[in-house]
This record gives sequence, C-alpha cells and structure tokens, in this order.
Amino acid sequence: MSVSPDNRIPYDAPLDDMLFCMEHVACWRAGIDVPADLAADDVRQLLVQAARLVRERVVPLNAAGDRMPPVLRDGDVKMPDDWKVAFREWAAAGWLGLPSPRAFGGAGMPAILGAASMEMLSSACMSFSTLSVLNQGAIEALAIHASDTLKSMVLPRLIAGEWTASMALTEPHAGSDLGALRTTATCAPDGSYRIRGRKVYITFGEHDISANICHLVLARLPDAPPGSRGISLFVAPKWLPSGERNDIVCVGIEHKLGLRASPTCAMVFGEAGGATGWLVGELHRGLSCMFTMMNRARLATAVQGVAIAERARQQALAYARQRRQGRVPGADADAPIIAHADVARNLMLMSALTAASRALAYRAAAEIQRAAQGRDAAIRSGAQRCADLLTPLAKAYATDSGVAAASLGIQIHGGAGYIEDTGAAQHWRDARIAPIFEGTNGIQAIDLVTRKLLRDDGAGVRDLLAEISAVVAQLEASAQQPCRAMAQPLAEGVASARQATEWLLAAGRDTDARLAVATPYAELLATTFAGALLGRGALAAADGAVDAQTGQRQLQVAEFYMQAILPRAGALVREILSGGEAVLAMRALWQEG
Repeated sequence: MSVSPDNRIPYDAPLDDMLFCMEHVACWRAGIDVPADLAADDVRQLLVQAARLVRERVVPLNAAGDRMPPVLRDGDVKMPDDWKVAFREWAAAGWLGLPSPRAFGGAGMPAILGAASMEMLSSACMSFSTLSVLNQGAIEALAIHASDTLKSMVLPRLIAGEWTASMALTEPHAGSDLGALRTTATCAPDGSYRIRGRKVYITFGEHDISANICHLVLARLPDAPPGSRGISLFVAPKWLPSGERNDIVCVGIEHKLGLRASPTCAMVFGEAGGATGWLVGELHRGLSCMFTMMNRARLATAVQGVAIAERARQQALAYARQRRQGRVPGADADAPIIAHADVARNLMLMSALTAASRALAYRAAAEIQRAAQGRDAAIRSGAQRCADLLTPLAKAYATDSGVAAASLGIQIHGGAGYIEDTGAAQHWRDARIAPIFEGTNGIQAIDLVTRKLLRDDGAGVRDLLAEISAVVAQLEASAQQPCRAMAQPLAEGVASARQATEWLLAAGRDTDARLAVATPYAELLATTFAGALLGRGALAAADGAVDAQTGQRQLQVAEFYMQAILPRAGALVREILSGGEAVLAMRALWQEG
C-alpha cells in the first residue's frame, strides 16, 4: 500500500491506555491531597480537550515539517505560519503552563497531567513538542533558582507562551563534558554580565514563533575554579528590555537525520562586544541550577520515547489491517498481513515496549509530584529518592524502546516502510535522537551506578526491589490464573536484579568494572521494574477496575511482556557478573592499535 505524504495514517491519543496507566499503574493519587476537581472523569475530560487540539492543529504539522524544514537566512529562522498558530493555541489553552506555578500564571496542575499531555503533543509532532519541553524546563529552573526580579520579568511570559526558552550548554570541543566549557561571563557595572562564546546543538535557539527567546547559558567567570565547579548559569534574551537586539547570533542550523522541523542551532554570544545576561542562582553553582531544567527535560525525553513508540505502533497496526499479502491456512485469498503470526508478534512487541515505557515514565512523573506535594516529610523524601532513580531509568528505557518500536514499524511495512511516502521511516528518524538527548543513555547508566546506587549504599534500589517482590506476592495470591502465571518470571527477574545490585555494591570503587556494565545494569533494573508495574496493572485489570476491552488488552500485553521481554534479565545479569572483562580486555587492544 502506498500512502500519500498528505494522507498518512492519523494519530489518535490512546486515552483509555493513558488513563489506565495513570490511575492503576503509576497510582498518581497515592500520598497526595488531590484537588476535588480532579476526579477520574474530570481528568478524562481535560485530556479529551488536549487530544482534540493536538489532532486538529499539531498532527498536520508533522509530515510537512519533515519535508520542508526551516532554513536560516541572515541570522533569522523563519517558521511556517501554522506552527505559530498551533503554538499560540496550545499556550492559550493553558497546556504550556499546566504544571507551572500559579503565582506566575501557571495552572499548578499535577506533573502526571503534564506528562500525559506531553505524550500526545510528542506523538503528534515530536519536533513541535520540543519547544514546550524547553519552556517547561526553563520555568521550573527559574522558579527554583532565579531572583524575584528575574522571575517577575521572565516567568509570566514563558508560561503564557509569549516568550520561549533554549538551553545553551555545550560547545564544539566539549560534547557532554560541560566542565570543558570556555564561554566566559564578566560582570558589568550595572550588575548584569557580558557573555562571550560559541554554543552548539541548541534546539529552537533561533525562530520567529515567539516574540522573544530566553537562552539559559552556561559560562564561567575569569576567576572561576576549573572544571564543572566553576560554571555559572545566566539568562540571555534575544531581545533586551530596552527593545534592542542582544549580541546573540545564529550562525548555522544542523542538517539532521530526524526532527528536521525543529531548528538545531549554532549560536555565537558576544561577537560584537558581549551578550547581556543575568545571573541565575549563585556564582559557580550553575550546573546544579541547570540540572533542574535537565532533569525535567530527561523526563520529557522519556515521554517522547513513549510517544514515538505509540505513534509508530498505531501506524503499523493500521497498515497491517489494510495491507493484504499472502495466504493463511484455510483461506482462498490474500489475507491482511496482521493475520500472519510473525507480524502479530511484532505488533505485540511494539505494544509491550510502549506500555512498559509509559509505565516507567508516568511512575517517575508521579514520584516527582509526590516529592513536591506529599502529605508528610517521609512521603516527600521517599518519593524524591525514587524519582532520582526512576528518571534516568525511564529516560534510557523509553527512548531505546521508542527506537526499537519505530524500527519494528518499518519492518511491518516491509519495503513500503523503507521509503518516505508512508511516514514509517520518519518515526524512526525522529526517535533516534532521544537516546542522545539530555545526556546519552550511557551517561544515564553511569550516573545510576556511580552516584545514585552508591550515595545511600543501595538503599533506594533495594526499596525498588522490595516493591517488585511485593507485586510478585500479589500475583501469586491472585484468583486469576493469568496473573498467577506472571509471578514466576517476575520473581526470576527481581532475583537477577538483586544479584546484580549486590555485586555492584561489593565491587566498591572499581570504576572500570562499574562503567563497563553500567548500561546492562540500567536495562536490567528498568526491565524488571517495568515488569512489576505491568503486573500491578494486570492485577487491577483482572479485578475489573476498567471496562472489559481495556482490561483484556492490559492483561494480554502484560502476559506477553513477562513471556518475551522480562526473561532478558537472566542474560543481562550474566553480563554484569562478568565485570565487563571482555570489554576491558578488548579496549586495551584497541588502544594499543
């Protein structure tokens, strides 16, 4: 089947699956005082409104933006008018400021609603969604770290969508090593700073969707300590309060594999004497301030992984129902390819990866919410520790799953998937940046095994493992046979995760061994905890918490996950217990060569 680029299979928000995950898997209401106007029906109606706006305004942007990406002319990036209309309507409807502080015009709504609305937006057009991700991350960072004067100047405009934000972090020579930054900032007599340097890979660093762009810039003072300890954070707007253009110039936009409609810019600050900026937080503490924004962006990137997996899944399912090829036993004519068992298996794999990724991302959002709004200090402290662990796990697992699901979607389309007309290839191209965004997945894994695991001698991870074991016990005690059958593979998975955790803790500070097995450990922990979350959902479905069709779908996806994906834990633990010996030995040979 050939599909015109202007008539691709549409996207519809999977509201039943999203709401099921929010209520029965992430259990977002636990431990907080939920506003009276956020009963289950109210939440559904809110998301219905977002889904309608996304379907009507944002879905049409995706294919056109991929075919005709923005271009740079004389330092300006011009975006299509329909992008401006869509962003204005999304902001005006309150979705841009949904989780933002009410004091500055936000709705102050729970983080889980922000995650759900961001999933829809990212499925509709991932390029478009990155602009909202940047705004929400900047809003959180400034709300926590900026001065009152800076907050009053910037936050209301970012929340309203009048202004947008960018993260100006890395530089051509530095990559992920932010301690190697060379951009400088010097204090001016009026207390502002003059920033000079070159930044790269700045998403939406230049565009004309909003009236102003607030760049959050990392730079160091001339007398700053070396490395990451000497970095400070500044806000440098495209347009100054006086109405003058700031000394900030876009000198190039990248030609990318995917996300083509989202301009990724190279920017020069201070070419004509110095870009004016204002300090955010304390001097030399900029990296910790920026991590507030980056952690929000990491969760949003996890949600983008969920979103692209869902979009690819919907398209592959629709194609498999329509495309007729080959015969199945007992049939006299070509059957829809969904009738072929291997195609159905690939679709089931896409569904399981999507559900597991959504479970991890939504649970991380729920923990972030509990950390801020928990009823008591113990709830807030425990939730923060859990959120710190789940954010890198969700980011890595969901983005890897998004790539895998999009690749499977191409496979289901066959040759038609490898050409651009169907749109299946775009999903894979767009998905491929997410494992690199906001710190590569390898960096997430390193953070897990060197900081998150060791800082409390494994107590936080042991809490996760105890939760998995509790789900195993609930599955074993279930009156429903499909649930009881899930207990054994989950028990084996948690045993593998526990064995790997204790090995890493016993390894002490053997950095090489830790780093060589960091990625398989992160995958093992995420795979197993996602299994527990899907198991919890299966218990709710079996108990009749939702309608029969939704419940049956949730049960079958969880059953397949336990059978086909969770057993990978056994192979991962064997790799971890090897201590990466083969990797380290080969590294030595490569270095000699």
